Amino acid sequence: MTTPITRRAHLAALMAGAALGAGLRPAAAQTVPWSAGTERPTFAVPPGATDCHHHIYDARFPAASGATLRPPDASVADYRLLMRRLGLSRHVVVQPSTYGVDNSLLVQSLEEFGPTARGIAMLDASVTPEELKRLDGAGIRGVRFGTRLPGGAPFTDLVPVARKIADLGWHIQLVSDGDKIVDLADTLKGLPVPVVFDHMAHLPEPAGPDHPGFTVIADLIEKHGAWVKLTGAYILSKVGPPTYADRSRLARAYVQRAPERLVWGSDWPHPTAPADAKPDDAVLLDLLADWAPDEAVRNRILVANPAKLYGF
Repeated sequence: MTTPITRRAHLAALMAGAALGAGLRPAAAQTVPWSAGTERPTFAVPPGATDCHHHIYDARFPAASGATLRPPDASVADYRLLMRRLGLSRHVVVQPSTYGVDNSLLVQSLEEFGPTARGIAMLDASVTPEELKRLDGAGIRGVRFGTRLPGGAPFTDLVPVARKIADLGWHIQLVSDGDKIVDLADTLKGLPVPVVFDHMAHLPEPAGPDHPGFTVIADLIEKHGAWVKLTGAYILSKVGPPTYADRSRLARAYVQRAPERLVWGSDWPHPTAPADAKPDDAVLLDLLADWAPDEAVRNRILVANPAKLYGF
């Protein structure tokens, strides 16, 4: 059986040959900071394709007290190279734990990116209506809370913040382990806004969709309008690149259960991965073609769903 790398190379050669036969030049390889590889995805990325999860880092902005994740700079210009390489049209900048509830870099980044971008902030319960209005005008569409890393607002502020953002049509984005999601089930069901789960909800392997958190999330999707990000396949994978095969069972289960409630994201610049072991973002995007082989479903995940969730 040929390996996924061989399949990628074979498909790339076929596409290049077809392009040359039609008198076209094949797309040039593109090096992108904090991303392995240089090639484009092996499938036709549709117009309007959206990366729903990436970060920007800049050492000129102070890290939050207690923040432990402090990666090197990853700029707006760097990310634009990734967009070009992957064929992306739109994207969502997510506030990292590094900067806590100071969203200055996030807002500046959204201004630089312009109308192709939306943002997810971190806020605590002290946020004022005036600040929320300002952030909404800047393109913010949700608030991130986490239980995995220090930084950001205390988790006790989750419910008060959710109440404050409800009238804006925003959502809560949650980065949390599967076991914690089970513990939080009643709280999440009682929120006045939808919940968007980071990184396939961090359901662990080998349980994957057999973990009780999957049932909680499925119920939240069906009855409370929740969403799941098909991101971070590399984070909990024990198999590793290029297939991350152990995460595929969970991803396919989400696709089978609720394709209308899924979005995809790169997680660039992959802040939890070592500097010398960054994943190949084209491979991560190619995984979606494996998880959602039906083109219409895949395009929905890449285009229509993000447009609905983030208001593009």
